[in-house]
Amino acid sequence: MIANLRARFARNKYRLFIFGILSMASLVCIGLFRWRASLTGSENYAFLIWNLFLAWIPFVVAYLTYTSSLQHARMRVLVPIAAFVWLIFFPNAPYILTDFQHLAVVDWQNIDTWYDVLMLIWFAFTGLLLGLVSLFMMQEIIRREFGRWSGWGFVALVTVLTAAGVYVGRFLRWNSWDILSRPQELVQFTLARTQEMSGRPLVFTVIFAALILFLYLTLYAFGHLLQER
Repeated sequence: MIANLRARFARNKYRLFIFGILSMASLVCIGLFRWRASLTGSENYAFLIWNLFLAWIPFVVAYLTYTSSLQHARMRVLVPIAAFVWLIFFPNAPYILTDFQHLAVVDWQNIDTWYDVLMLIWFAFTGLLLGLVSLFMMQEIIRREFGRWSGWGFVALVTVLTAAGVYVGRFLRWNSWDILSRPQELVQFTLARTQEMSGRPLVFTVIFAALILFLYLTLYAFGHLLQER
């Protein structure tokens, strides 16, 4: 039995390492927030905990789907469902990057500015890595089931939809749950507000999508770097 456990660990050591290190990073984030709250007596950044929790949802969905050992026919049914659920919550991962704007409005009483900056960096990059790793796993699932170009088409579509989703969440103040509970209202409101704001939604979406795609391609290339040796 011990030999079987060792063999299973050897086959999945990097997958388990990623899960473990992201878990530890999340604990560091929570610890930094709690330390700040104890020093200032304020929980101004409590929303970061919630945003980090939401960033874990697409990671868990992708992780469970990626490690699933279902038969091929069942996977063909599971993948579209998992991809839909994953896509609803995926924008919450890079969304934390936009929380840096709170540095301009939060009162830094009893705390140095650098502490808030470092705390936000921890939260933002942990959330971002949760998202990028989950995107890699979802791309691999799509590639495995539907082919290489379908996988890259999925990545391209996700980056655009994610950037649009972050804009809707940050500026129009809708969230992932509204897609399920009030989809028609969300679409109508978003279209109306987007037309009123001239080019800002387009500019934000293009810049943010390019950022996500750049970061993902860099991570993807780095992950395959050793294969060139």
